[in-house]
Amino acid sequence: MGVIKINVLIACEKSQRVCTEFRRLGHEAFSCDVIDCSGGHPEWHIKQDVLLLLNGYCEFKTCDGAIHNIIGKWDMIIAHPPCTYLSNVATRHHSIKNNTIERINERTFKRIEAMQFFMNIANADCDQIAIENPVGVMNTAYRKPEQIIQPYYFANDENDKENYVTKRTCLWLKGLLPLKYSKLLSKPDNNALYGKLPSGKNRTWEDTYSRDPKVRSKTFPGIAKAMAEQWGGDISDK
Repeated sequence: MGVIKINVLIACEKSQRVCTEFRRLGHEAFSCDVIDCSGGHPEWHIKQDVLLLLNGYCEFKTCDGAIHNIIGKWDMIIAHPPCTYLSNVATRHHSIKNNTIERINERTFKRIEAMQFFMNIANADCDQIAIENPVGVMNTAYRKPEQIIQPYYFANDENDKENYVTKRTCLWLKGLLPLKYSKLLSKPDNNALYGKLPSGKNRTWEDTYSRDPKVRSKTFPGIAKAMAEQWGGDISDK
């Protein structure tokens, strides 16, 4: 029996890396964000607030002008909610050593909004949900993730520059199994790859691209491929 084609909503994704991998395997996947896509497939991209689509039973328009209908619930939702106010890195801005009380209050309000957005996705009426985010406030305010992965877990080898990096990524899963990786390469030497920070600590991938949100927001290719192959499967397989 072959793999069944499923309807997949990729929330908060403009790069379309995950969407493209599911499409490659024959699934009806759509990326959604409030900005234009950068993945080259406007026919698969929904430019609107994803909260209006989470529970399915919806009509929407992709960026090529085509109208689509989801009759029933989504089969799967994979979400990448913005981590600006959720990550551990953001926590340092809530200290009076680094900010004024007024600024802390403003960031706290934005953090609460981000947490509510995260929970709207977690509570969506869908049987299979994956939410990706860095280690941060949701690890304690919500619950521990089912899995914490690193991009280099899914690298082909140590010369795979796109994936052979360290960046801890949490996966909160509902109705989905943790991602498997067949071979585990040695942990990348960040000092050799990126040098050191002024503080003397090894520079990481995140430090290197901290000022480039276009790069930081993209799902690593190896992880995107694993999500599609393990959670979706190739519909041409018998």
